[in-house]
This record gives sequence, structure tokens and C-alpha cells, in this order.
Amino acid sequence: MGVITERAGPGVREWLTAAARGLPLALVSIVCGIALFVAAVLSIAFVPLGVGLLTTPAVLSGVRSYARWRRALAADWGGTAITDPYRPRPARMRPGIAGRVEHCVLLLRDPATWRDLQWLLVDAVAGFLLALLPAALTLYGPYGTVVAAGLWRAMEGDWFLFVPLTSQSNALLAMGVGWCLTASAPYAAPRLMRAGFRLTRALLAPTREMALRRRVDRLYETRHDAVDTSSAELRRIERDLHDGAQARLVAMGMSLGAIEALIEKDPQQARRLVAQARQNSAEALTELRDLVRGIHPPVLAERGLGDAVRALALRTRLPVEVAVDLPGRFEDPVEAAAYFAVSEVLTNAAKHAGADRVWLDVGYRGDTGTLRITVVDDGHGGADPAGGSGLAGVERRLGTFDGILAVSSPPGGPTTVTMEIPCTPVGPARGGTGPHPAARG
Repeated sequence: MGVITERAGPGVREWLTAAARGLPLALVSIVCGIALFVAAVLSIAFVPLGVGLLTTPAVLSGVRSYARWRRALAADWGGTAITDPYRPRPARMRPGIAGRVEHCVLLLRDPATWRDLQWLLVDAVAGFLLALLPAALTLYGPYGTVVAAGLWRAMEGDWFLFVPLTSQSNALLAMGVGWCLTASAPYAAPRLMRAGFRLTRALLAPTREMALRRRVDRLYETRHDAVDTSSAELRRIERDLHDGAQARLVAMGMSLGAIEALIEKDPQQARRLVAQARQNSAEALTELRDLVRGIHPPVLAERGLGDAVRALALRTRLPVEVAVDLPGRFEDPVEAAAYFAVSEVLTNAAKHAGADRVWLDVGYRGDTGTLRITVVDDGHGGADPAGGSGLAGVERRLGTFDGILAVSSPPGGPTTVTMEIPCTPVGPARGGTGPHPAARG
């Protein structure tokens, strides 16, 4: 089949591929669909007896695994992306029997569970037929030829579709019908397969209500994260002011009081105290500047995100190649979130990745209305936001703006961190915004 499809044209290749994939998919649809549906229904029916409370989570987990595999198959074979509609499982659940019961209740309350069961039944019938027809249409012609060659005598009295096999003329008619169906297969087979995948998407994709609920849950969670982050930031600012600049200003005030008392009696000691007060004031000013830079960097406010990330790259101890392509300025909170996210990712690459070089790309996709930032390093990999690293904080920060963080970091590297924030330009850019390589050896 591989040699034939390579030599055939795109239409023939698509037809033969649909026919070859359709037959095993039809068998899987009817066997797995009916088996899982019956097991799930029986397990749920035994819930009032107590047995189902223990078996239902395992059975429904199997149903979800099968549904996820079919979603992946729809994406690979049909180019039909289907998002998981399931509600997330709570991070903490009670151990033992109580936890199993709680898990069972959560699964039964999830609307996606019932849509999965509905899909199993529909897929075992309609999905089975849609997957079987490409192979059936392809084989009807050869099968009709065999029937007309003499097999009809052994099948006398049976039917070939709507043609009764009662004579040689009818057998020849059956052969003609079979080859007409086979002739339609190059056109019909790929469309039948795509119809099956669209049916899967219609039943397995989240409904509008599910999507809205998930978005509300995410916004509720990110709102709490934003409040917690703001509270932590305020506490940090208060601590830095109290332990740093405030302490130095108090020391400077005491020095000025001592200078006032010594200026007539001991001018030399007064001059030493003046020098010390000057040093304290300089250090307090430096700490205040660092504190302000941590709240909202001046370069970000004055020059925008493009020049701010270039400045970050120059301050990073690794060589960083930067490419910036932005249409203008964005709202201050968005630019600040992107800036600190880039800062955290570059810091992680410098401290933990063992990288020799980093590539940073910042751009805006007008078709989706998203600010997209990609950071790639050639380190040893293994980065995981779920491991409690700074990437988890970046994900929470971006989540406040309905942004996303995606990390690809296989063992051995490279690590690719992609961040997207939905936003709209609000003003022209200051300075250059085109691709600008910045590297430091």
C-alpha cells in the first residue's frame, strides 16, 4: 500500500489511505464502543449498591483514555483538533474509600462524562458505518466481479445490495453496480472519513456552556492568584523599604543630628559624619532605584517592551540573541507581565539550565491578537512548571491576563518556553521595533 500511494496522485493516495484506515477504525469503534458503553452503564447502575462507587472511577477513566486516543486520532488522521472538555481533578483528595467515592461523584457530575457515553453509542453505530464505507466502496467492484464470475450460483437467492442474485444477467448487473460504487470511492471515501471525525468532534468537543464554565473557573482562579501576588508584592516592597532605604535614612538623620552637635566642638569628626551621611544617602537612593525598577522598570515605561527585553538580554550573563517585531506599545500591565516573565525565564536559563546560549523572540500575531514570546536555550532540559520552579509563578502571572505558558524541555535539551498574552496595541512604538539581534559574549 505504501508503494502504491507514493506513486499515485494525491486524490488516489487519499482514497486508498482512507480505505486502509477505515476498516480497522470501524472494528475498533464497534468493539471498544459497545464494550466500554456496557461496562460504564453496568458500573453506574451498581452505584446505589455500593459496588459501582469503587468500579465506576476505573471504568470511566478507561472511557476517557479511549476518548482521548480518538481525539488524537482525529487530529492526526483528519486534521480535526478536539479539546478535552473534562473538569480538572482537585489537587487534594481524601485517601482511601472516601477519596474513591469523592472521585466517583466528581466524575458523575461532570457533563463531559455523559457526553462520552453518548458518543460511545453513536460511534458504535454511525461512526462504525462512516469508517467502514470507504473500505466497502473500494471492495464492491472486485467483489461484484467475483460474484459475476460464478459465485452467484452458490449465493443464489441472496442479494447484492438491491440486486437479487437469481441469474447470470442479474450477477452482471451486480458487478456493474459494484464498480459504480468503487468508481465513486476516490471522491466519497476521504469525505466519509472526515465526516466521521467531524461527528467525533461534535460529540467529544466541549460545548459552549462547558467552555464558558472553564473560562469562568480559570478567571476565578487567576483572580485569586492576582490578589495573592499583589499582596506578596506589597509585603516585599514594605519589607525592602523597612530594611533598606528607611534604615539608611534613619541612620542619615541620626548622623545629621550628631553633626549639628559636633560642628562647633569637633569639626574633623563632623566632616567624617558628613561623609558617612553622604554615603548613606547614595546607598538609599540606589536601593530606592532598585525597588522602583522591580516595580516597573524605567526603560519599560520610557521605551516600551522591545527595548526593555533588549536591556534584559544585555544584563544576562549568557549570550542572548534577541529578535523583536512589535507594532507598537501595549497596556502597561501587559508589558509589565511580559517583561517580568522574560526576566524570570532568562534567570532560570542562566542559573539552572546549564545553557551556553539563549535565543529570545518577541512578536505580535495580528491574526490571533496575541503577544507571543519564545525563549530557547541549549541547556540540559528537564524544566517543569509543575515542579515548583519560577515557571509556575510565570504561568500564574500570565493567567491573570488569560495568557498561556507552554514548556518543551526534554532531557538533554533544548528547552523552549512559549508565552502568549491576548492584547491589542494601544500606541506607536518608541525606538526601533524590527528584528534586532543583541548578543553578549
